[in-house]
Formats: sequence, structure tokens, C-alpha cells
Amino acid sequence: QVHLVESGGGSVQSGGSLRLSCVASGYLFASYCITWFRQTPGKEREGVATIDSDDSTSYADAAKGRFTISRDNAKNTYYLQMNSLKPEDTATYYCAANAPTTLEARHCLLQGPNEYNSWGQGTQVTVSS
Repeated sequence: QVHLVESGGGSVQSGGSLRLSCVASGYLFASYCITWFRQTPGKEREGVATIDSDDSTSYADAAKGRFTISRDNAKNTYYLQMNSLKPEDTATYYCAANAPTTLEARHCLLQGPNEYNSWGQGTQVTVSS
């Protein structure tokens, strides 16, 4: 099982940017998806962006055009670059791994949190207006 640790959260004003990082350790399998989820109190955890082991990516509508998911293989790190942040982006952000899987990113993003078997501890993002 892979161990995930997120960092990079913080407080920014509306229109600002943040880059979240997720460092993976342990064995991730050759085929996998890494998804950034977010959650606010009283709401279900929702997928924001996914990258698969073939470097395909997929985004939720709320993230398209503003967020970018990427990875640095040398550092075993996955990133979520968030630009043009809005107050409604305020949430705890988690990275999660679905491994092993043969699903492409666009299918992984549609999967619910229960399909993911490794989670980080979360990092808080607060966007003020």
C-alpha cells in the first residue's frame, strides 16, 4: 500500500493561487490513478482532478481551466496547481490512490471515494473574498 502525504494548503484571497503537493512512498503498482479530492463539512468528498499512470488527466467541471494536476516522477510527487481561486474552493484537499487499476483518468475521476485504497491526511485550503 502506498503512503501519501499532502502539503501546500493555506489561506489566500480570491483570485490567488496555491500549489498542493502529494508525496507518495511505498509501492504504487504500475497502473494507478492519483486523484485530488476535496471536502467541506457536511458534504461528500468530491473528486477534483485525476492523473493516471499514462499521464492522462481529467478534471471536474469546477476545476477546468483553473487547476492543473501533474507529477514529478523523480520526486514521487503529485501536484495540484490551483489558480484563480474562489471562496467556493475552500475545503480540505486530499490526494488518494486507486491502485492497481486499469481505468483511465476520466473513468477514475468518476469513481467514488470508496474505490480509493490509500489516502493522505488532507491539507486545508481557505479562500477569502
